[in-house]
Amino acid sequence: MDDIQRLRELADRSYNNEQFVFTDFLSMAELSVFYDYENELRYASPQVFGGCEIAERKMIRFGSEDDIGYVIDFPIVALKISPLAAKFADKLNHRDFLGALMNLGIKREVLGDIYVKDKAALVFCKDTIADYIIENLTRVKHTSVKVVVADDIEDLTAPTLEDKVIQVASTRIDAVIAKVYNMSRQEVLTPFKQSYIFLNGIVCTENAKALSAGDIISVRGHGKFEFSEELSETKKGKINCKIRIYK
Repeated sequence: MDDIQRLRELADRSYNNEQFVFTDFLSMAELSVFYDYENELRYASPQVFGGCEIAERKMIRFGSEDDIGYVIDFPIVALKISPLAAKFADKLNHRDFLGALMNLGIKREVLGDIYVKDKAALVFCKDTIADYIIENLTRVKHTSVKVVVADDIEDLTAPTLEDKVIQVASTRIDAVIAKVYNMSRQEVLTPFKQSYIFLNGIVCTENAKALSAGDIISVRGHGKFEFSEELSETKKGKINCKIRIYK
């Protein structure tokens, strides 16, 4: 069953039964399908949330308080995974934490974003799986860990940003990506064709699109950055631009 048909079914169930209906966590590519058809699904009052403001993996909730008469929060729990002895902990990354969770037999769709900072991680998950993770996740790679419900979400999700100035011939998205990730203009066309480029959370296949200040660009397999502003133009017509790279 394709993604949009599934979304239509959930929207219909919510509208016809006057109840809140939630999706699992959706990837950015799956969310792009929703955004393409969002107007068509407006009758079911969809809302999108992933646990925090900057989340990329998100759920959709169909149903509104006005129509149903009450409200149900998104069934999302934030868990903090931290080493029992930070001094002896491995240097762990996103893949390490995700792999440890998947090794417990947990499906990706019940897990949201994972944020790693100072050897600890914050993971958003469906409430139905939270207790299982707390009780069963005891090790990430060679590091013994403990899992608790997080109370410092803002600290753990605050991104570390590296400011950088680049020089490009134009503010076309393909030119900027090529400069940021040291790719040739030909190499950068491949992720566009594969739908691996996301502009402000939506798949971008228009490689000639001009960027504006504040745009957030994600390149699957490479990372994410913000196009902050145009600074100046050189005597040779090049444009100095400030970007902020998510670390």
